[in-house]
Amino acid sequence: MSFGLGTFSGTDGVAFPGLVIDGRVYDLRPEFSDTRSMLDDWDASLSRLRELAAAPSGEGVALDSLRPLPPVASGQVLCGGANYYTHLEQMHAAMLRNRGDERPIEELHAEGRKFAVARKTNGVFVFAGLPSALSGATDDVVLWGPGEQHDWELELAVVIGRGGHYISKESALEHVAGYTISNDISTREVMRASGSGMTDFLASKVRPTFFPTGPYFVPREFVPDYRDLRITLKVNGEVMQDESVSDIIHGVEELVAHASTLVELSPGDLILTGSPAGNAGHHDNRWLVPGDVMEGEITGLGVQRNRCVKPV
Repeated sequence: MSFGLGTFSGTDGVAFPGLVIDGRVYDLRPEFSDTRSMLDDWDASLSRLRELAAAPSGEGVALDSLRPLPPVASGQVLCGGANYYTHLEQMHAAMLRNRGDERPIEELHAEGRKFAVARKTNGVFVFAGLPSALSGATDDVVLWGPGEQHDWELELAVVIGRGGHYISKESALEHVAGYTISNDISTREVMRASGSGMTDFLASKVRPTFFPTGPYFVPREFVPDYRDLRITLKVNGEVMQDESVSDIIHGVEELVAHASTLVELSPGDLILTGSPAGNAGHHDNRWLVPGDVMEGEITGLGVQRNRCVKPV
């Protein structure tokens, strides 16, 4: 039996940990106070959750009738960057075109592909996000300024269930509790810090609501091979991203292992694995604007639906 785990609120606005089975949510209180605490002893918690899922108590509540909050109150949010071959190919080609390169688009993509392939030997790239940017899977995304080139990046995200420092690549998956969905909203034209030439991820990626996450996470045992998952994002019903995780450059094992050499990982930490192909630059700079609705889905991990709104 497969199930998901998340944090939800009903009409009373009180958050509670929920067990998700076939579109219904079962309140896990009082046995578990929240999803974060169940990760502190993940092996024991998972064993008990299997028992509860085999014979859920009560009728549950329809998932669609609840507000999904970020599945786990994450401590650290770490993001893998430049980590999909086709995404890098497209981004590099779009950059050349935007700079006035008049070569045929096929040549620009060929150069972009070489750039992407080189990333495999250049090592893993991970940067820090902020938990204050997390929002729920149906919450509005506020398109904060400065900047107007707001972009989407739907990504497979990893929930850490066992912490560690200097984790080996071979044992990395043993530290993964499960998988969820996160959309790394980015404001492109402020990504270069003024006058410094450096990348400014604080200004471009971690504004409030810029990390819609969830609606729940699925334990790793129910995802036989994360590379078989498919990531799909639509804007106003039009497919923008549609890519298999198999296009990833550095896999979950490498990301977890590398991240653990930079920081000490703890249960509940979130690691985004990078964006696949199909960002706004590939779609003729079709940036997000107020009124747009993003619908994101990853195989077996649920669905997000976020409306873009202007700041009040």
